[in-house]
Amino acid sequence: MATRLKEVYEKEIKPALMEEFGYANTYQVPKLEKIVLNMGVGDA
Repeated sequence: MATRLKEVYEKEIKPALMEEFGYANTYQVPKLEKIVLNMGVGDA
């Protein structure tokens, strides 16, 4: 799952950030460091 999220970030979000903020280099765009998902089990 984290791999899919990373792919979406690299292919869709990163280019959009570069265009929006005028970054000239891909290394100027913020990187993803950690993805945390929390799930509740309700009334277990």
